[in-house]
Amino acid sequence: MRLVVVGGVAGGMSAAARARRLDEHAEIVVLERGDHPSFANCGLPYYVGGEIEREQSLLVQTPASLAAALDLDVRVRHEVTGLDAGARTVTVQTPAGTEVIGYDALVLAPGARAVVPPVPGIGSPRVTTLRTVGDAVALREAVTGPGAARRAVVLGAGFIGLEAAEALRLRGLEVDVVELADHVLPPLERELATLVTAELRRLGITVHDGVAATAVEQGADADVVVLADGTRLPADTVVLSVGVRPDTAPFEAAGVACERGAIVVDEHGRTNLPGVWATGDATVSTDAVTGVRRPVALAGPANRGGRLVADDILRPGTARPLPQPLGTAVVRVGSLTAAMTGANRAALDAAGTAYETVHLHPGSHAGYFPGAEQVHLVLHVRTGDGLLLGAQAVGADGVDKRIDVLATAMRHRAVAADLIDLDLAYAPPYGSAKDPVNLAGMIADNVATGTVRLWHAADLDDVLERAFVLDVRSPAEFATGHLPGALNVPHTQVRDRLAEIRDAAGGRPVRLHCQSGMRSYLALRVLAQEGFADVAHLSGGMLTLRAWLGGAAGAVLVVPEPVHAV
Repeated sequence: MRLVVVGGVAGGMSAAARARRLDEHAEIVVLERGDHPSFANCGLPYYVGGEIEREQSLLVQTPASLAAALDLDVRVRHEVTGLDAGARTVTVQTPAGTEVIGYDALVLAPGARAVVPPVPGIGSPRVTTLRTVGDAVALREAVTGPGAARRAVVLGAGFIGLEAAEALRLRGLEVDVVELADHVLPPLERELATLVTAELRRLGITVHDGVAATAVEQGADADVVVLADGTRLPADTVVLSVGVRPDTAPFEAAGVACERGAIVVDEHGRTNLPGVWATGDATVSTDAVTGVRRPVALAGPANRGGRLVADDILRPGTARPLPQPLGTAVVRVGSLTAAMTGANRAALDAAGTAYETVHLHPGSHAGYFPGAEQVHLVLHVRTGDGLLLGAQAVGADGVDKRIDVLATAMRHRAVAADLIDLDLAYAPPYGSAKDPVNLAGMIADNVATGTVRLWHAADLDDVLERAFVLDVRSPAEFATGHLPGALNVPHTQVRDRLAEIRDAAGGRPVRLHCQSGMRSYLALRVLAQEGFADVAHLSGGMLTLRAWLGGAAGAVLVVPEPVHAV
């Protein structure tokens, strides 16, 4: 049996390696158009920034090592340009010319290409992508070699864009990041993205969000990136990172069914053509939460998908189906980590899913042990049954493991109450007896069962117009900035000042808040049991509200004038 795999790296090489482990006698040919069949594409920005020192470290395997270990026939600089499914052949452009190669089974793992927007001047030689080892080597040379670049513009503030921006800043460059969406890391919720933006600015990176690049003006010594608001950004190098699209043109032309360029596969990776499978960034996946069909360009699903495709080719009776991806992802930005799994608000709204959102800001480990950092955590659960729909977090420590736990819980269709019962490892340097994941479950379960009602930062205008705001922080916290018209009653005084609160409310709904949500929850429970019918507290407290407001916080919050002694 001859198995031909088109494309290496994650999906293709995983399929080829698994196939060899299942069938020692199969002829397995991997056709890779680039120079490297197996490289650490997720490590490229770190090589540019110098954290990965050697280019060789990026090369996970070579054709020689794959031949020695797995007896794979790996052919680099071999680009597949045609497919004849009836004849079971592919047409390949090789260094020696055109070749036609037959197959018994074919795996398509062509990956994706960088999106190049129709911006005048985008073809400048100073504009580069960061998708291959060659890209990384050239960019590193441009920022460290003779006449090294001093100013860089990164177009796109997604995961790769921010990693590239940080790498260039580590090299000492002046860095501007341009993002068309309203905020950096567009899949991240607004109130968390604000924290990432602040960290980028702390690093000395200038952020231009909510604005498009309209031109790249080429110059003799440098280019200028022109923004829609008239800003002009000089650049010695421009990194293009505005997204990717499936690289499937020759296969779609040959009759492989595609949706918006992505290959349609069934639950085992089979295409509509007999003997042809596909995996990786170029395939359509069905979102596990919303059911939306789209490509998921992540290394984890591609690696696992390649393995499962090989199982179906060689063990079709026992192969497990491809799981629907949750889109779990993580990125480092300076001292912070941002991570997510499942759906965000925008995706849930688009899908018409009824949901509740909770915010919390627990410590990464026990507060009495030195070094604890806040984990800013957002959890979405389905209205009614509390089914976990999505989670995101930002913080300096402990973010990745909480999102991994929540991703695991979501894979097993856990509900909010299930998080309460998770038996997670605890010692003071590592966590708390009530882990942030347990706490998220407790809060979400309180909402699901009607024990508490929440209001959200997005409701602020409505709250200020029709509700009575009760701020249960300390007077010192109140003085740092409070909502207009708010009454300050510290949570420990609520029981003693019920009559005052009732009079001040004057029959209006009562909307409480504190700094993070805990004290306002305690106060809410007192008021709810003392006859206040319409009470809710702010999810995530003032920490979330300030992050939601971002730069507008100063115009919204009232800071009392200091009292000077006479």
